[in-house]
Amino acid sequence: MVLDNQIKAQLQQYLALLEGNLVLKVSVGDDKVSQDTLELVTELEKMSSRISVEHVQLERTPSFSINKAGEESGVVFAGLPLGHEFTSLVLALLQVSGRAPKVDDAVIKRIQAIKDPMHFETFVSLTCHNCPDVVQAFNIMAVINPNISHVMVEGGAFQDEVKAKDIMAVPSVFLNGENFANGRMEIEDILNKLGNRSDGSEFNDVEPFDVLVVGGGPAGASAAIYAARKGIRTGIVAERFGGQVNDTLSIENIIGTKATEGPQFVSSLEGHVADYPIEVMKSQRVSSIVRKEQVEVVLENGAVLKGKTVILSTGARYRQLNVPGEEAFKNKGVAYCPHCDGPIFKGKNVAVVGGGNSGVEAAIDLAGIVNHVTVLQHNDELKADQVLQERLHSLSNVTVLTNASTQKITGTDKVNGLTYLDRVTGEVHHIELEGVFVQIGLLPNTEFLQGTIDLNAHGEIIIDKHGATSMPGVFAAGDCTDTAYKQIIISMGTGATAALGAFDYMIRNIAPSNSELVKV
Repeated sequence: MVLDNQIKAQLQQYLALLEGNLVLKVSVGDDKVSQDTLELVTELEKMSSRISVEHVQLERTPSFSINKAGEESGVVFAGLPLGHEFTSLVLALLQVSGRAPKVDDAVIKRIQAIKDPMHFETFVSLTCHNCPDVVQAFNIMAVINPNISHVMVEGGAFQDEVKAKDIMAVPSVFLNGENFANGRMEIEDILNKLGNRSDGSEFNDVEPFDVLVVGGGPAGASAAIYAARKGIRTGIVAERFGGQVNDTLSIENIIGTKATEGPQFVSSLEGHVADYPIEVMKSQRVSSIVRKEQVEVVLENGAVLKGKTVILSTGARYRQLNVPGEEAFKNKGVAYCPHCDGPIFKGKNVAVVGGGNSGVEAAIDLAGIVNHVTVLQHNDELKADQVLQERLHSLSNVTVLTNASTQKITGTDKVNGLTYLDRVTGEVHHIELEGVFVQIGLLPNTEFLQGTIDLNAHGEIIIDKHGATSMPGVFAAGDCTDTAYKQIIISMGTGATAALGAFDYMIRNIAPSNSELVKV
């Protein structure tokens, strides 16, 4: 059974929201995935009188397209869109039927402005939690603009094609047959990459904020909600809503929430922010901040946003090895997310560089998928929690190398090995392998603040107990600061602290826009 009873019950509720008749055109063969695909579309047909099924021959088998009756939508699923992609299927059904996607008018206009025919293919893994956002973004673009079409390709069902295209990471996107991009993207990012960039003019008439939050992760969301609850004008400008949490699979240490996943948690953050009159400006990178009469936040597109106070919550990113071969083989064997890319290395030999919790957890995860894992730790012992180390050492297909300093990653068109220095003997060794997962910690996203706000030796923003930085009216929160521990729950707490600190600063020094202030 492809769909269990619980999923069917949920699906039944969604299908009741269809706004027009749909035709699912399915191309199947005799293989197991084809039969499961046929079972899926047949089940959908049984569950809604608005859905009918036609048997056709599509470019890939098994696959099916979702079309409004009498029209071609350009939305195709090759392979089974289950696992993390089940939501992509549900949204595609609703949006093709006529239900408007939740996209800003400015973004819709940018999509509609595309005149050239564009055929996108997104190769995914059903275990990838970043892939659905990319699939859903391209599906929306196809629904809005008839010049655009999109196929989700489930890599497990089309392994020969994955191998032929040398796909070593997901999501991997092709445009008109040529590699277009890899990794998680939102619609705004895609449009920017297509050259359809915002010129910043949409911000010309934006009034100054009482509190302007830079960054949309847990710290930024918390800060914005706490500020908005004070009844003051609040905005968020972020390159990527959710930040690094989007790349986190399992989250089990948020008190009161036993377990969740990164994208699911980000969705709840975004929904909570949407409950308040907070202006959210996504896919915008900040280039500098300047203290004038107010704090001016300068975007890379030249636009300037102003705030009576500003809260910096720009988070952190994966630290890179910065060795020869790392940049050249990104997405060609060099990876940073074992949950997303692990299945691609099934049966292969890989290395994990890093012996902290993230590195050891990655190695344990990968050991159940790949042939062999080599863990390289620069220091003389692993730094992971003892329970993780014990689990790691119990695995028969894992080798741990301490005092191993990675020197370079080798390959031709993709990774074929790693060279390391034994820091005790001074000998150089080479390991033949096909994948390298880098798990060596985080770097704060604070380069744009150099010379304007005090940072510590690690590039972290120095804050006081109120979240205040060295620049008057500017506060900071989360992983970009010098807080002792980098945890989601701590970031949310520091976001609240920074918002309260900004509010206190404002009422003591500046008249807020709204005099009807309320207490939290």
